[in-house]
Amino acid sequence: MTTRMNQIIAPGKVAVITGAAKGIGTGVARELGARGMRLALLDIDGDALEGVAGELGKDVLVFPADAANLDALFRFKNQIQARLGNVHLLVNNVGMTKHGGPWDAPEGWQDTMTTNFTAVLAGQHVFVPDMIASGQPGAIVNLGSKEGITTPPGNAAYSVAKAGVKVLTEQLAHDLLTVTQGRLSAHLFVPGYTWTPMNFPDTDFSRDIKPEAPWSVEQLVDYFMARLMNEDFYILCPDNEVTSEMDAKRIRWAMDDMIQNRPALSRWHPNWKSRFAEWMKK
Repeated sequence: MTTRMNQIIAPGKVAVITGAAKGIGTGVARELGARGMRLALLDIDGDALEGVAGELGKDVLVFPADAANLDALFRFKNQIQARLGNVHLLVNNVGMTKHGGPWDAPEGWQDTMTTNFTAVLAGQHVFVPDMIASGQPGAIVNLGSKEGITTPPGNAAYSVAKAGVKVLTEQLAHDLLTVTQGRLSAHLFVPGYTWTPMNFPDTDFSRDIKPEAPWSVEQLVDYFMARLMNEDFYILCPDNEVTSEMDAKRIRWAMDDMIQNRPALSRWHPNWKSRFAEWMKK
């Protein structure tokens, strides 16, 4: 039986992937290319992007640019329309980590917010109206983070940006359902701990052996694709240390902070963290 997602992720259909030059973006590009999709790849690292395109072969359009630059994104879209046609799948994958504390200067937050949140919003602004107008089935995938759901202490800027992506994607999903009656859908892709350059910045991935705890990009992409083909909205991925059951309990505890009027981030609060540890054992 042909499902809506089988019509989107199919030979000849067009996928746009930002942050495609390494890590998860490259893994998703390889998988979609293997499924016969025509690819439009964007990354600020032009040399690495060309390398990925060379590996993937024909029907790959590359565009070196900042994913948050609206002028560049509109030029990218114009090239896609001229060479490949309508976009069927948009994967807003670009991301980065840079520390920003709760009372740091706003300027120190700017790179993190721009890359992790504004670039996602910009991608939606540039591509979604045309996807709606095309009349064809389509999907938008935004890269979230567990740090945007349970918001652990340590990097407020990143947690705020990724919490914003979660809310933005939920709002997008609802509005697309209203406007397109399900022809277009949105999906929140939340990786677990993964062996990527962002998590392991000093690693030589051609030589070094993957540690036990993280998943490989290939494991992550396999899990992601199965959940996407099932049309799940929340694609929350485990890893070799954190199971789906553990994720669910951590999320439930975080939500119960409000319901039970506990201290903020009680999971890490000195008066509550032992209670959390006991609750996780139940």
